[in-house]
Amino acid sequence: MNNANSESRARQLHAHALVIDGHCDSIGDQLERGRWLGERSPTGHIDLPRLREGGVDAQFFACFVPVAHQRHGAVTHAMARLDQLLLLAEREADRFVIALTADDIPAAKAAGKVAGILGLEGAEALDGEISLLRQYYRLGIRNLGLAWNFRNAACDGVSESRTNGGLTEFGVRVVEECNRLGMMLDLSHLSPAGVTDVLALSRMPVIASHSNARTLWDHPRNLTDDQLRAVAAGGGVVGVTFVDAFLAIPGTATLNHVIDQIDYLLDLIGPDHVAIGSDFDGCMPPEELADVTRYPSITERLVARGHAETVIRKVLGENYLRVFRTVCG
Repeated sequence: MNNANSESRARQLHAHALVIDGHCDSIGDQLERGRWLGERSPTGHIDLPRLREGGVDAQFFACFVPVAHQRHGAVTHAMARLDQLLLLAEREADRFVIALTADDIPAAKAAGKVAGILGLEGAEALDGEISLLRQYYRLGIRNLGLAWNFRNAACDGVSESRTNGGLTEFGVRVVEECNRLGMMLDLSHLSPAGVTDVLALSRMPVIASHSNARTLWDHPRNLTDDQLRAVAAGGGVVGVTFVDAFLAIPGTATLNHVIDQIDYLLDLIGPDHVAIGSDFDGCMPPEELADVTRYPSITERLVARGHAETVIRKVLGENYLRVFRTVCG
C-alpha cells in the first residue's frame, strides 16, 4: 500500500471509528482561566470545536482537586469543576452531552455531538464519606480515580514511596460501593500496593486511564508488566498517555514513543485491553500531538505500522466502551 492510499485509509478509519480519550484536565482551564470549552481557543489542548476536528467522539473529563486544597476544601473544589461540566452540557446541548450509560456514546456520535464521561481524580473529593460517592454518581460521575499521587482517606498514591500503603478500610468500602453503583475505578496515580488491592477486590474490570508501560520507560507512574497483565486478566483497559515524562526524557518525546507504547501493550496484554488517555491540559505532550486536533495522526501511524482495522478500532475506543458498558450499563 502506497503512502497516499495508507493515509486515505487512515482518515476514513478514524472518521468512522468510535474514538474515546480516557483522560483530560481541561475543565480546570474553564474554571480557573475562563477558557469556555464551547469555543475554539488558541490556548490549551481541548475544546468542543477541536474535539470534533480531531474526530474524538467521547472524552473522559477529570474533576481534579488542586494539591493546595486536597486536605481542606476538596469537596468544594471538586463540585466547582463538576458544576462547570454540567454548565457546559446545559449551554452547549446541541454539541455536548454527558454519557451516563454506554449507549449514550454512539448515540452522541450519530447526532454529531461529543459525549463527556465525568470522573473524579482522587478520593479526597469524598471527604471520607460514602454518601458523597453516591451523590457524585447521581450528578453524573461514572469514573473514580482513587488517588492523585499522595495519601488520602481511601489509599496511598504512587508518590507515597516510603509507606506504599494499599487500600484503607474506607478504601475497601469505596471499591465495593463503586462496583455496586456502576462506577468505573481508575488505577492511574495509585500506589503499587493499592493497585494490587483494587485488582484483588473489584468484581468489575478496572481501567488505568493514563499510564504507560514501565518496561519501555522507567517512571513510577508507569505500570510494570505484572500490573499490566493483572489489569488485562480482570477484563480491564490501559490507556497509553501522552505525558512526555512518562514516554522519554522530558522534552524529547515524540509520536513514535506513543505508538511504541501501544505496540508494546498490544504484544503484552492483547488488543482487547489497550486504549488511549492523553492527559491533555494536564501535561506537555509531544509536539506532533500538540492538541486534540492531531488525534488522527495516531490512527495514521497505527495503519502505517500494519495493524488490522479491527485492532485499531479497539484501541481508539471500543475497549473503553466495553468496560463502560460492563460497569455502568
